[in-house]
Amino acid sequence: MTIEPPCTGTPRPMVMVGCGILQKEVEALIRKNGWNVETRFIESALHNYFGRLWTELDAALTAEERKGKDTVVFYGSCHPLMDRMLETHRTLRTCGQNCIVMLLGYERFMAELSRGAYFLLEEWALKWEPMLTACFGNNRTVLREIFHSSHKMIIAVRTPCSGDFTAAAEAAARFVDLPLEWIDADLTHLESVLADAIESKKQSTE
Repeated sequence: MTIEPPCTGTPRPMVMVGCGILQKEVEALIRKNGWNVETRFIESALHNYFGRLWTELDAALTAEERKGKDTVVFYGSCHPLMDRMLETHRTLRTCGQNCIVMLLGYERFMAELSRGAYFLLEEWALKWEPMLTACFGNNRTVLREIFHSSHKMIIAVRTPCSGDFTAAAEAAARFVDLPLEWIDADLTHLESVLADAIESKKQSTE
């Protein structure tokens, strides 16, 4: 069932600025619902680098504001000062602790997390080893200790927009020496999260 597009009372164009981790899914839902919302995505691993995340998100929001556009942010609580960023730019973000909560919903997320899951999406699976070594260094023993200290398995999450990333997910699990499991996620919860954020932004500008 298609969610009705949010009201269109504001004359200013809107752009959703956010993490590229679910870019395909976000764009698919915007097309499906006919939302008059542009997108601007930022590198998906910046939650590992608070300084870069702040700088790049701030720059992206500033650039869109200078074009006369309203913004809404597609991010979780990925920076300790995220609320300050939103306040500075007079904008708001999607509701959810992180992208997996937005995709799966809080209850399903917590159920899998309680089992020791590390959630792996296609975007990260495809660049897993260079992403990890850039952040944590090349010592595989240390990397495995980091993951084993808080996780018992890798759970790869497929969505209707995912390609076949089986080989990449298997390689990622081997790299950190954890078993691999799979779950499928539809876009129902993410769709609701996006719709709520867009509607809230539109109401705030009326």
